[in-house]
Amino acid sequence: RSTPLYSSAASDVYKRQTMSGAREGINFLLEPYRVLDLCDERGLLAGKILADMGADVIQIEPPGGSSARNVGPFYGDDPHPDKSLFWWAYSANKRSITLDLEQRDGQALLEKLVAEADFLIESFPPGYLEKLSLDYEHLTNINPRLVMVSITPFGQDGPYSHYQATDIVGMALGGFMYLTGDDDRAPIRISFPHFYLHGSAAGATAAMLAHTHRVMSGQGQYVDVSCQQAVAKTLAHAPQIWDIEGAILKRMGVYRQTSGENRVRINWPCKDGYVNYMVQGGTVAYSTRALLDWAKEDGFDTVELDEIEWEELGYGAVTPELMDQFSAPVGDFFKGRTRAELVQGSLDRRILLFPVATPAALDDHPQLEARGYFSDIEHPELGVSVKYPGAFVKSGDGGDIAGIYRRPPTVGEHNVEIYQSELGLSSLELQSLKRNSVI
Repeated sequence: RSTPLYSSAASDVYKRQTMSGAREGINFLLEPYRVLDLCDERGLLAGKILADMGADVIQIEPPGGSSARNVGPFYGDDPHPDKSLFWWAYSANKRSITLDLEQRDGQALLEKLVAEADFLIESFPPGYLEKLSLDYEHLTNINPRLVMVSITPFGQDGPYSHYQATDIVGMALGGFMYLTGDDDRAPIRISFPHFYLHGSAAGATAAMLAHTHRVMSGQGQYVDVSCQQAVAKTLAHAPQIWDIEGAILKRMGVYRQTSGENRVRINWPCKDGYVNYMVQGGTVAYSTRALLDWAKEDGFDTVELDEIEWEELGYGAVTPELMDQFSAPVGDFFKGRTRAELVQGSLDRRILLFPVATPAALDDHPQLEARGYFSDIEHPELGVSVKYPGAFVKSGDGGDIAGIYRRPPTVGEHNVEIYQSELGLSSLELQSLKRNSVI
């Protein structure tokens, strides 16, 4: 393409002010760009993804702070709005200002911010910003280059558009719950809320697609994200199985349905946790035979299994009877070995097995350490340093193009920095706005 996707020309729109937080040593992917983040707990991840890639993300909170700050757990078990670990997770790298969008002075301030912004992300109910005359049609008249992303449970239109959704409702209506759990029990959801995380990640991706269009055309776009549709995209091969075979995949706990009533076990307990292994034939029959040979060395009877022509078994050909026959010796073999032993042995023998990592294992995982994934960020107001997950992407030559460099902001921490230093308001104007609860 003739125009770079992440063009430095965006810096011509406005001169970026010096931002608080150390950013040395990283050539950030989105450094020239500014994001206005109006999301509550339902959309915070979208702005966090862009912030990790270097965009100047301004979290716009209502006076008193975002409702996301009330989501636990809390640092030191202290339910303080600046100590929410949920807030920390999805607001690091951002700056924070407070603003009441329902007051005319607040709307005027947002319009000033929009004039020099590249993206705006929001998670209000459909129609809310339109009632305030802050919808895309109005904002694009102020800034035609603006990319605006709306993240809602079901999108901006349709019969469900004004429905509210908790995580369990969203994961159920997205189809994910039907596939999660044991086949003899009711559907379940993943314990940590994922519905709005899927929508937020889709929002960040869609923002970049709209940005591509803007680089090529000079025009912004409005992006309507449905969390339900984002979740429906995560259903693996379930939609394709219906299209191809007319079969509805079932939830099967530790098993995976491969065709019809056939299923193979995926998750296995071992001596100190769990590993994943999927018995297969065909082109990867060598893996199955290597595992059987290893189990045989440990004294397990695999004679009947050795006689099976694994090379002739295509995908979905492992019957329930064969799976039961395989599970007895192999399951006991796994239980007698640790994860580390099984992983190293599988590497040595070319067996397609991998461990189920615990959070503790990730903390000092050699691959994550080698890529500098975790970063220690100072919290001077607490007198502590906190370890955060860092960049999820690097450049093709291994250089840093994303990262974490700033602790999550306290409520309205950057009001003076942004309203006075960047928008040019006087201290008297700022005091008046605060007195009238606009900020």
